[in-house]
Amino acid sequence: MSEPIDPDLLAATDRLVDERRQRYLDRLRDYVRMPSVSAEDLGVAETGAYIRDVLADGGFDARLLPTAGHPAVLARRDGPPGSPHVVIYGHYDVQPAGDDALWDSPPFAPEVRGGKLFGRGTADNKGQHLAHVIATELLVELTGGLPCTVTFVLDGEEELGSPHLEPALLAVRDQLAADLVLVSDGPMDPTGRHQLVYGLRGVLAFEMSATGAARDLHSGHFGEIAPNPLWTLVHLLASMKDSDGTITIDGVNELVAPMGEAERAAMAALEPDPATVLATIGAPKLAPSPAATLGERSMARPTLTINGLHGGYDGPKIKTVLPHTAVAKCDLRLVDGQDADTVWRLVQEHVRRHAPGVRLTRHGAMHPSRTPMDTPYAAPVAHAVRAVTGREPLHVPVAGGSLPMWVFTRSLGLPALLLPFGNYDEANHAPNENLDLTCFYQGIRISAAVLLALAAEGRVRRSGTGTP
Repeated sequence: MSEPIDPDLLAATDRLVDERRQRYLDRLRDYVRMPSVSAEDLGVAETGAYIRDVLADGGFDARLLPTAGHPAVLARRDGPPGSPHVVIYGHYDVQPAGDDALWDSPPFAPEVRGGKLFGRGTADNKGQHLAHVIATELLVELTGGLPCTVTFVLDGEEELGSPHLEPALLAVRDQLAADLVLVSDGPMDPTGRHQLVYGLRGVLAFEMSATGAARDLHSGHFGEIAPNPLWTLVHLLASMKDSDGTITIDGVNELVAPMGEAERAAMAALEPDPATVLATIGAPKLAPSPAATLGERSMARPTLTINGLHGGYDGPKIKTVLPHTAVAKCDLRLVDGQDADTVWRLVQEHVRRHAPGVRLTRHGAMHPSRTPMDTPYAAPVAHAVRAVTGREPLHVPVAGGSLPMWVFTRSLGLPALLLPFGNYDEANHAPNENLDLTCFYQGIRISAAVLLALAAEGRVRRSGTGTP
């Protein structure tokens, strides 16, 4: 970073955030109070219009961007001529609340307990992108404008896998000719340090269903006579992954793009202690894997997971029944070099070859995403985190989860960085989802600092004194 962030401006931002904690908490509470469950089409249109209006009131040219499903919100405010253009991605839809009885307070009646705001959507993702929105408002108030051009893209279908985001953004790609995409989603490191994430694994979710007889049968009368669809799926699943943990679907592993030296060095620096990990998750041993390290397992290799295997009697005691149907639900996590559509074709070919009677159903996919770690935009973002927190963020080459960052990196050709603001125990997708309010307020400060740092870096580069 060649030019420091104005310390007086940072101090003024800190002061205003401290003075307005209750005001900002009330805004977050109002936002979370609005259900926006995309899977149930509950309140999504109303919430999209609400956050569009919030951005419009903040001086953005904001509108709802139609898709084949729920709309996205597209909002832009220009900075000085020639300044960097930053796209901030988030999503205003949320997961279903699930069983209200498992919540300590109603999921859409947000409540503060122990310094955290509890409610569905607090961390995932309303609080995190609202921190960015408030940061832009503060900068306009303090300086009269934004230091760089900012475009918000707020997705209404992220919790569905963002199935319609790519065509919607390709239709307006001229408005998204940006220097950097910044995403704040998910939790920080368990130690409380911020993470700067350069890539995400993709995901391919599918189910396989098999049928035997026309109805359930007595296992003594018809065992080894009628086909057992559970055994059909068990053998098929065994053909897809061996006992060493290697995926054995032809062609899947060959698509993997190897990591570069910088990525491997960063991965090695983050290597956790296996005993600590096992103690944390309460497991007796690690799963079999051909990978030498835990980092390789979570960042560099694809995984195949059986999410559920169902069929036949599921009561408390043994019932000697031969089931007539069975279903296996699975997901493949994909890494750089793999394409979800290509991997899906390989899965189809494998099933046709090994169990041609099994029916396959695809339930959604996201491609993997990776931004090179030598991107020039990483340094100013990291500088901003240091300026606010006093600590260097952890540089993570690939995170294990999935987000639609691939739409920006693969389809639009833009670098994208993930900078989560959520606390590690945010319980996203679970009952009692929460956002630590310290993280929320600090996210506002960091967002403002990031925009200032990117603008400063842009000035250095335009002057010809920065690294080309």
